[in-house]
Amino acid sequence: MMKTIIAAYSGVLRGTGSSILSALQDLSWLSKSKVEKQLQIISVLQWVLTFLVMGVACTVILMYILCTDCWLIAAVYLAWLVFDWNTPKKGGRRSQWVRNWAIWRYFRDYFPVRLVKTHNLLTNRNYIFGYHPHGIMGLGAFCNFSTEATGVGQKFPGIRPYLATLAGNFRMPILRDYLMSGGICPVNRDSIDYILSKNGSGNAIVIVVGGAAESLNCTPGKNSVTLKNRKGFVKLALRHGSDLVPVYSFGENEVYKQVIFEEDSWGRWVQKKFQKHIGFAPCIFHGRGLFSSNTWGLLPYPKPITTVVGEPITVPKIDHPSQREIDFYHCLYVSALIKLFDKYKTKFGLPETEVLDIN
Repeated sequence: MMKTIIAAYSGVLRGTGSSILSALQDLSWLSKSKVEKQLQIISVLQWVLTFLVMGVACTVILMYILCTDCWLIAAVYLAWLVFDWNTPKKGGRRSQWVRNWAIWRYFRDYFPVRLVKTHNLLTNRNYIFGYHPHGIMGLGAFCNFSTEATGVGQKFPGIRPYLATLAGNFRMPILRDYLMSGGICPVNRDSIDYILSKNGSGNAIVIVVGGAAESLNCTPGKNSVTLKNRKGFVKLALRHGSDLVPVYSFGENEVYKQVIFEEDSWGRWVQKKFQKHIGFAPCIFHGRGLFSSNTWGLLPYPKPITTVVGEPITVPKIDHPSQREIDFYHCLYVSALIKLFDKYKTKFGLPETEVLDIN
């Protein structure tokens, strides 16, 4: 049995899903469907733990190693960290090998996650994708644009997606390298300016426009986005002449249940303070348990997530756009997002009467 498990684990490292299944199927008491389901759970659990605790855990471990006889290992890594500090701001260090790991295909199949292409994207242009809604963890954004599990590279050949996330994540040892390997970059002006102006063409920055504020209101059955006063991404698009692409992920809000605090409650006050000073808002949420779907836990509920990439909006290059120009293209973007939502909502389980709330 131990040889079988070792063989399965080696398949994960090599990115060969078939070797995982063939090895584990040697255990006669496991059926193929059960093996696949357990691998799907493991793949999602590792990302949830990465999202929640990997940065802090790696920092603590590194500090601990500094106090042991193996301090030289930690010292060498810290020296490398100082040398490599600005790499996330310069496009990062993506790895096609990591993006093609078999574990991401099991991650995809757990929900499942699907990517829908509606229009071709020209490789001689750069793009800013506005991703909606945020959800609790942006699981659809990660699976579709930071891995090749849903075939983003095949559906949009010549386009390099960069999922933008909190800059603070790139100050965490080990976590920063793991994120960069998937093509994830800091959502700050330096990073976005570099990718859109000094990294050639065919780049697509994926920005979860609603951010932490939107995550506070996500709950199953609710389709609302925080967008009315979010215009910074439009200004960036104008300054670089990058086309705007609306993206809506049906089902993103369905995978976790959350306690929603009223606007004037102490809970919402605490969340807003965290959001203002740290950059993220702590949410009280739950999914299913590790061993049973009838218990509470950190695993998301296995609900379908379908991400639809809309039609690009051609944006001119204006070095110093006026507020009127920003408002004009923001209005075009909001209209395009609503149109995208209305066109595909009935195809993915929503009634014809469902309306997308713009907050």
